[in-house]
Amino acid sequence: MKKLTLAAGLALLAAPAFAEELSGDAAAGGEQFNRQCVACHVVVNDAGETLAGRNAQVGPNLYQVVDNVMAHVEGFDYSDAFATLNEQGEVWTQEAFIAYVMDPTGFLREQTGDRRARGRMAFQVRSADQAADIYAFLASLGTAED
Repeated sequence: MKKLTLAAGLALLAAPAFAEELSGDAAAGGEQFNRQCVACHVVVNDAGETLAGRNAQVGPNLYQVVDNVMAHVEGFDYSDAFATLNEQGEVWTQEAFIAYVMDPTGFLREQTGDRRARGRMAFQVRSADQAADIYAFLASLGTAED
């Protein structure tokens, strides 16, 4: 019984490492980005080159969003809920990204503990697979570690 308990404990400790591996398809994510995200978001690198999207300015630039602290784009007017998450040092992991884009308001309320928390994104990605693909696409364009 001790061996089973030890094995279960080790599996739980290892789970976050496995969860951080990208499970999406970047090519499919590019297609999904162009269908679902492009109206509000753009991906522009530090040199000013547009890597994805058009001139959308409703949402923040998503360049290097992967593995970056939430609400990190200087000059963007984030909601109070995102400002709180930024102050707490919350990071865009694949799990957090998927949860957010599938239910933006629910994610913010859960993460902040504020049942009145709201963001400005009303759109919801249709499936976890599509969200994972979009995250993989964004990772392919640059992460916070690049």
